[in-house]
This record gives sequence, structure tokens and C-alpha cells, in this order.
Amino acid sequence: MIRLTDAPLDSQTGIAQVQSTQAGAVVLFLGTTREFTRGRQTLTLIYDGYREMAERELQRLETTASERWSLTACLIEHRLGEVPLGEASVLVAVSSPHRKDAFEAAQWIMDTLKQDVPIWKQEHWADGQVEWVHPGLPPAE
Repeated sequence: MIRLTDAPLDSQTGIAQVQSTQAGAVVLFLGTTREFTRGRQTLTLIYDGYREMAERELQRLETTASERWSLTACLIEHRLGEVPLGEASVLVAVSSPHRKDAFEAAQWIMDTLKQDVPIWKQEHWADGQVEWVHPGLPPAE
């Protein structure tokens, strides 16, 4: 299951969507807006993306992870639009019969998502500066 949304992400709903009596492990990862990044104060983040391509890439990640690890279920959600401090911008929830597969799959999904999925964040800093960021691109000078 994959989803791009403008609404806040709900971790309890995410867990419920992947829980199963066939799974002995559920791993949930939430990426949240932090207040300080490399010593700079963040006011808010705004996410934008190429929706059709992002959905295709998220689906590819889900399919690949499910084939590579023994997953019972997989959910990848990413929020677009403004994400205030402390709120989640990305949710990855996986379940599997054993914890090792769940942990490895969740980490791989998150690492690959940050590199491959065409979603960018715009950092709004306390000093008034605004900067677009994508892990696959070099930092702005």
C-alpha cells in the first residue's frame, strides 16, 4: 500500500494496516520535522513532488521490498504540502514473521525513498531564508 496525501499521517492507523496474526514483527518509521538542522532553526517544511512518478516509485519500492524480504504487509505514506514542526512527513510500516526482515526492509525503503522518489522539501528557516532540498542533489551554496 502506498499513499501520497496532504493530510497529517496517523501512526496508529499505519500500524493497524500492516498488523497480522501471520506477523511476529511490526516496524514503524516516522520521519518528522525537526526544529534544528546543522545548527539552523527550521520554522516549517513544505514538500512537493511529481505525483505520478512518485507514486510509481513508491509502488516499486513496496514491490521490491516485499519480494526481497519475507513481508506480510507494507505501507509507505508521504505527506505533501506544509509539515509543521514535530509532525510526520513520511511513514513506513512493515510487518513480517521475523524482526530482522522487518527492520531491514523498513530501513532499505526509507533510504531508497530519500534517494529515488521525486519528492523535494523546501526548508523555511528562522532567518528568513528558504531552500529546496533533495538528498540526491548537492547542497545549495
